[in-house]
Amino acid sequence: MAEIIRFDKLSKYYASTNVQASNEVSFSIEQGEVHAICGENGAGKTTLMRMLFGMETPDSGSLLLDGKPVSFASPSDAISAGIGMVHQHFMIVPSFSVSENIMLGNEQVSHGFLDKQEERNYVRDLSERYGLPIDPDAIASSLPVGLLQRVEILKMLAKKVRILILDEPTAVLTPGEVGPFLHTLTGLAHDGYTILFISHKLQEVLTVADRITVMRKGQVIGTKPSRGTTMEELAMMMVGRPVVLNIQKGPAHPGSVVLKTHDLTYRNSLGVTKLDHVSLSIRAGEVYGVAGVSGNGQEALVNCLSGLNKPTEGSMELEGQDLTNASVRTRRNHGMAQVPEDRIHVGLNMDASVEENLLMGFEHREPFSLHGILQQREMQENAGRMIKAYAIFGASAESPVRMLSGGNMQKVVLARELSSKPRLLIVDQPTRGLDVGSIEFVHRMILSQRDQGVAVLLVSVELEEILSLSDRVGVMYAGRLQGELEGKQITQEAIGMLMVGGSV
Repeated sequence: MAEIIRFDKLSKYYASTNVQASNEVSFSIEQGEVHAICGENGAGKTTLMRMLFGMETPDSGSLLLDGKPVSFASPSDAISAGIGMVHQHFMIVPSFSVSENIMLGNEQVSHGFLDKQEERNYVRDLSERYGLPIDPDAIASSLPVGLLQRVEILKMLAKKVRILILDEPTAVLTPGEVGPFLHTLTGLAHDGYTILFISHKLQEVLTVADRITVMRKGQVIGTKPSRGTTMEELAMMMVGRPVVLNIQKGPAHPGSVVLKTHDLTYRNSLGVTKLDHVSLSIRAGEVYGVAGVSGNGQEALVNCLSGLNKPTEGSMELEGQDLTNASVRTRRNHGMAQVPEDRIHVGLNMDASVEENLLMGFEHREPFSLHGILQQREMQENAGRMIKAYAIFGASAESPVRMLSGGNMQKVVLARELSSKPRLLIVDQPTRGLDVGSIEFVHRMILSQRDQGVAVLLVSVELEEILSLSDRVGVMYAGRLQGELEGKQITQEAIGMLMVGGSV
């Protein structure tokens, strides 16, 4: 295959955070291949792709397209050259239809008027041609994230790109959507498209990629063919040390009941039952895993427990105290901590500094507040301790939290919540979008809390995560607790049967 892209000693330094995001990066991409780029969060993968897509300007080095040096001042320049990018966080107009989003900037005009029917027909043909079926008339705000991603890919294909950059594309997909999506990528490559697949999920990378380039701390560690390469080899290259892909845990020593719910029920504003008479208990010193296909009541359960939603019926107790209608602050004061599913919009304030985010929810407590006045020195010292203890790479106390990678953002949330010394820790999709090194770190933190006597509620759509960490498992189906498993009962087959409404 002919070389289509070459990175030649590309470098990028961010003075604001003192991070060398790219350090003389050199490697090539061949036409018609799926080329995966792997690395820990903060390794420089996204920065490199942003330079290729005209969103960042390299400090030094050169970029070659079809053997010729190119320089893109904006994404429009890159798209004109045939390069498209689908970002982790979609760039979609929620109130527009699918066809309006896909054709934005490339509208079809007939006799001086927008030809909506022609646009719908074009989008329908495009989606069918590439095996990405979607309703052109659907409003974007009504679509699940898996279909929104499909809209983003079709938007790039409509712009006639020949190189497609996908940044962590499976992070928003359910387990059942991943296989067909990877098959679609293989089909696109077969049709002559070049796919740059940025991911940390090693099994997916080995499944779909022709070649894999591994980055670490802004540098290229090496490029390998996927055939004959193992997950362990890639993990070692990414992290620079052996990584435990399946963490081993000792036996639990559960104590007294910390959380107890009785017939907890929630109906939304339309009267739809999202949580249906759920009764469970979690003891000190155990991990209670909640499994289930996404959308089966897990979100409603977490929101009712954390105080974001008021239950329609039922009750909840924390160490014997009824907190069913208590405020979020009251729950936190009684020993509840939460690592939310959406770290960007719920777990963090993206406009605040790392220092401020490490204190949110606890800023009223001593020694950070004295007579209602924040103590800056105490805040800075706390941030320094947390950044060091949790290895938050690329962070200073004053730096904006939005400048961190996803994995390091998650470490900020973990550091804040665990430093409160909780009695109940709720962790919701704690490793979504994280690399193998960060996943290992998060899993160790969860088990460390369990072994210190904390009651842990783990909500995850990742079956391997549930199987690896849980001492007991409750499976959600259609808003109900379909069944509970313990010890040797906890198998992939048993969980799978309960997930589809069956019994074991």
